[in-house]
Amino acid sequence: MRLLPAKFTKTLSKYWKRWLLGMLITAIGVAYSLALFGNDTIARLDNLWAGERMKLEAPTLDKRIVIVDIDGKSLTEFGRFPWSRNVQASLISQLVDHYKVAAVGYDISFPEPDTSSGYNVLEKLSQTELKDVPVLRQRLEELKPMMDYDGVFAGALQGKPVILGFNLSPDQIKGALPKPLFSEADLNGRELLAYNAPGFEANVSVLTQAAAGAGSFSVVTDPDGIVRSAYLIQQVGDNYYPSLSLATASLYLKALAVKPLMTETADQLSQNQLDSGGYDALTILLPGRKQRVIPVGEAMSTVVQYRGRGGPQGGSFRYVSAADVLTGRAPAELLNGTVVLIGTTAPGLVDLRATPVNPEYPGVEIHANLIKSILDNRFKSRPYWAFVAEAGEILVLGLALSFALAALSPIRASLLGVAVLAAAVGLNYYQYSEEDLIFNLAMLVLVIFSLFVMNVVWGYFGEVRRNRGLVSRFGEYVAPELVEQMSEDPDQYNMDGESRELTVMFVDVRGFTTISEGLTPKQLREYINLYLTAMSEDIRSSHQGTLDKYIGDAVMAFWGAPVAFDDHASRGVATSLLMQASAKRLNQDFIARGWPELKIGIGLNSGLMHVGDMGSNIRRAYTVMGDAVNLGSRLEGITKVYGVGIAVGESTRAAAPEFTYRELDLVRVKGKNEPVAIFEPIALAQETDDATRREVQRWHEALAAVRAQRWDEASAIVAELRALSPQRGLYELYVERIAYFREHPPGEGWDGVTTFETK
Repeated sequence: MRLLPAKFTKTLSKYWKRWLLGMLITAIGVAYSLALFGNDTIARLDNLWAGERMKLEAPTLDKRIVIVDIDGKSLTEFGRFPWSRNVQASLISQLVDHYKVAAVGYDISFPEPDTSSGYNVLEKLSQTELKDVPVLRQRLEELKPMMDYDGVFAGALQGKPVILGFNLSPDQIKGALPKPLFSEADLNGRELLAYNAPGFEANVSVLTQAAAGAGSFSVVTDPDGIVRSAYLIQQVGDNYYPSLSLATASLYLKALAVKPLMTETADQLSQNQLDSGGYDALTILLPGRKQRVIPVGEAMSTVVQYRGRGGPQGGSFRYVSAADVLTGRAPAELLNGTVVLIGTTAPGLVDLRATPVNPEYPGVEIHANLIKSILDNRFKSRPYWAFVAEAGEILVLGLALSFALAALSPIRASLLGVAVLAAAVGLNYYQYSEEDLIFNLAMLVLVIFSLFVMNVVWGYFGEVRRNRGLVSRFGEYVAPELVEQMSEDPDQYNMDGESRELTVMFVDVRGFTTISEGLTPKQLREYINLYLTAMSEDIRSSHQGTLDKYIGDAVMAFWGAPVAFDDHASRGVATSLLMQASAKRLNQDFIARGWPELKIGIGLNSGLMHVGDMGSNIRRAYTVMGDAVNLGSRLEGITKVYGVGIAVGESTRAAAPEFTYRELDLVRVKGKNEPVAIFEPIALAQETDDATRREVQRWHEALAAVRAQRWDEASAIVAELRALSPQRGLYELYVERIAYFREHPPGEGWDGVTTFETK
């Protein structure tokens, strides 16, 4: 009795390995989402997607927030920066008294007293060198209120809705801090884990006391240099201070107080609450018992929601030149009732920060984005249950894809993978843009991609295994290495025609007509099969040549295509020597059987050839053509004339210099006008013995003597060589040639070239 249906059993047997691997990939994704391990690369991918996700939201102009820009135009009209505090006083007076702005935030700090009026110098002179000039002392007292620029600025700040900015510093204490939002004593014994700065660089005391408040420059720079978040609350000693954006927004909203808020009991704390000591939000108390709640994360920070690309052309906030404000040229309707942030974009003064949306983002606009979020009461936040939702999504989609992709065709699997990926990205963006929820996406995308790639690769190797049978069958008839290469990587290897530097070989059996007459048809078939098999194995297996075709008893092969080899000439020469050795081995077997002797001639040439799929509509072949191919064929025929087993062209010898060669002659073959030198390869130079080297050297001396028409010297050397190797047909040829030239001198214009009129 079967426990499982036959169809299910068959499916399980076919796909269980893929399913198991898919489940393993899914499990890794779930483990990462549950924070069982971390990975910097995945975190960087999440950050990258977060930036791209922000860019997708089209910027809208917020008319409530205006940036008064100390730009190049302002510096031209009012001098270099920093400006004297009396200019800053004029700027505040214009903004508040003339333009009726609702709140001003300074993205600039004033930690040092302003002595640019020169009052201190004059006062010192009145006490030293000019102390005998009473009128000077009296006049200075009269001018002091005008020349005390800090006092002038403080007077302009008094009673105005202006928030100054200050820095928290790890190594110094300078200036005076404003009144804190609250202290540790106000927390009733609970701990609030905010960033605790050991020092500060605040504004001079007179300005701090005069302003409506002050806030810290609180941006958080991540290890990769990107500003993605900002602290809303920071601690110095026992006191807690707001950021510039929180203080400015609170002033604009006429907030009564800002306090930390815990929304759940201690045994239900979220991860964000644990990171912030139990508090997961700030509450801004407003008139009329209203309040505005701001969610916060680790160390009382919040994610900055960037809008637009930043700058005057960014499209999110209006920029107004400080010069136009100071001179009254700015339209009143642009500033009336707005929140103004004073910052600078002037060359050399630009406060630029790297952000997810722009590597050069104006720092003042970071505060503008935070203020907008506070005013809109809308923050992008990562819920404490996000990791559970992400793990669940990976688990469900991962298991579903693990089972589905294994059983689908490549096209359907691709469509399903793209559809699931698009749905995951779309849902993530919807949650971000419409529900203001931040969820990580990188691990889910990696799981989907990994499952798809795993199934594609698995299917690919399955196809490769199936193709091997095809290769083995067709490899008997066409070059199997070509079929295999094209089946494994059809994009890289094709049969299109092209010109390429190659080496071609032609091999032929000497006296084949006589051999065929001395054997029965069955014996002749076995004779040829044994010969062709041995030659083909030497070409393909030993040196990876491409077997082109059999032409009766002849063999044609080449090196350098379809797989390119830089050493194609060396492979060809080495193969020709191996084939001669194989022919001698076969010959011993043939003679033992009483069969005719086997001798082969090999022609080898290198050069530019046309290679590709050539032929007719009826039959085609991957082959080579060209003058270099024709010369290789001529060289095979020439071996008979010179009594050698191998003849190679001059280009082959030059491309394979690691062999020892015997030059045979300068020849002009049929169909070519230019003479070429031809050579007989003997062996690798390092394997050539001293006796062979001396013989080759003496032969080249004889050849030089022949070309110089020194017949007696040439005759003596050839006779010496014949005595050493009486069987070498080359020496016999030159004995006859020297005797002929003695009787018929070629004359002074002889070029030493032998011309062949037949193929």
